[in-house]
Amino acid sequence: MSTTAEPAAIEARVPRQIPYIIGNEACERFGFYGMRNILTPFLIGTLLLYAPEAERAGIAKDVFHTFVIGVYFFPLLGGWLSDRFFGKYRTTLWLSLVYCLGFVCLSLSTDSRTGFYTGLFLIALGSGGIKPLVSAFVGDQFDQTNKHLAKVVYDAFYWTINFGSFFASLLMPILLRKYGPAIAFGVPGALMFIATLIFWLGRRRYVMVPPSPPNPHSFLRVVRTALLAHEPGQARPGLAIAGIGGLFALASLTWLLAHSDFVIAVLVALGLLIAFGGVGTSLQLERARGAHPDEAIDGVRAVLRILIVFAIITPFWSLFDQKASTWVIQGNAMHMPLEQWWWPSGLVASPAQMQALNPIFVMLMIPFNNLVLYPLLRRRGIEVTALRRMGVGLAFAGIAWIVAGLLQLGLDGGDAVSIAWQILPYALLTFAEVLVSATGLEFAYSQAPPSMKGTIMSFWLLSVSYGNLWVLVTNAAVRNDAVTARIAQTGLGENAFLMFFFAGFAFLAALAFALYARRYPMQDHYRAA
Repeated sequence: MSTTAEPAAIEARVPRQIPYIIGNEACERFGFYGMRNILTPFLIGTLLLYAPEAERAGIAKDVFHTFVIGVYFFPLLGGWLSDRFFGKYRTTLWLSLVYCLGFVCLSLSTDSRTGFYTGLFLIALGSGGIKPLVSAFVGDQFDQTNKHLAKVVYDAFYWTINFGSFFASLLMPILLRKYGPAIAFGVPGALMFIATLIFWLGRRRYVMVPPSPPNPHSFLRVVRTALLAHEPGQARPGLAIAGIGGLFALASLTWLLAHSDFVIAVLVALGLLIAFGGVGTSLQLERARGAHPDEAIDGVRAVLRILIVFAIITPFWSLFDQKASTWVIQGNAMHMPLEQWWWPSGLVASPAQMQALNPIFVMLMIPFNNLVLYPLLRRRGIEVTALRRMGVGLAFAGIAWIVAGLLQLGLDGGDAVSIAWQILPYALLTFAEVLVSATGLEFAYSQAPPSMKGTIMSFWLLSVSYGNLWVLVTNAAVRNDAVTARIAQTGLGENAFLMFFFAGFAFLAALAFALYARRYPMQDHYRAA
């Protein structure tokens, strides 16, 4: 064991600028989750009154998950602007102002679908654009001398996110009920303004890694060289596969634009390009050696491996984000035990407020895992690696949805099911979230080559968009008469069937993740001191 590393580890301190980023994140997350957690009830109870009552829940789910897709799609734009032009600080500050403008639109347009959806778009653009930058900006504040503290700070970062989310989940439904949507959406907007101010106040303390200059050995340039490289008598199977992916993407985009909505069409086409292009590049990547340095080739290979991890994680987000749509709708059909002495009726009086369980469980589980569970497992010889945590988290998400499906069976059978039973699936899903999402922030930063930090974090967040895409696709499928007839043949109600379907989706992903994780070579891309 090295004797010189120990004093450095002991003397290392958390950077003084971290509190500004943590404070910014707490206020921003309060604003975001405060708005998000009342979105479904507001849509069903106010904005969608023009639609038949039986269709409002379905439309609200589509609007909600389309919004979430946008939130996690725009990180690609934010990461690109940051990495190539403006850097993380300036890009975050400017997009935060767009974010604030979106809240202004929501608050002033609660009776206008056009104005309200414009506000949702601006919030998706602002919130999504800064998502990969803030978490990567945290990583930039560390170097090799104190990188061992990064995990602690990332956990604190995630704990703070949920601290803001907890109070937002409790308070915003009350504001919506007592004071109306203008106030309920205005308060989160005020918090977002405060978040922007806090971030600006720390500007003289931050470590600001400059944007990458035009790089002749960038990811896309290496990919292009690998695919186009050709020698006489040498086939180019990778180029053929990438070309087929391009044709499939164009065909799917054309067909889906005619038969589905724009969001589904774009995401499916993009997914085909990434998947086929990635496979094609991996087959011919070695052909780029000589034209590009070895570290550039190895960096592209690392990115392709990371993208596979992200792809397998997408089913988790299908399950997780439905707690704010499907589970709220399920809660509307459950009994709220306000008359019971043990129920906190002064705090939780509507199904949307049950979402406060998620952040409070996160705040309890993160210290429990770090101080009790992980040390106990290590003493038993079980190394708690990032990949193991993420794989187990996928499985726990599936278990949570099995429990939710069982509750739905009781409702479908005519039982008066207490909403208190939702505490169990919320606890299981939150445990899964801590294992997958909090770990994913650390994993994405540590595995990304230096010039790709913002972009890789963007792809991590893009996996959330694809998780919500599966929800939209599933919702569209169950509107098909043939599909609903098949579901009826199972003897299950539509809601219960979908819950068990998503549970199976998570279990299948957990199996695939475990198989891939055994072969994944971990990297260490923290910057030098």
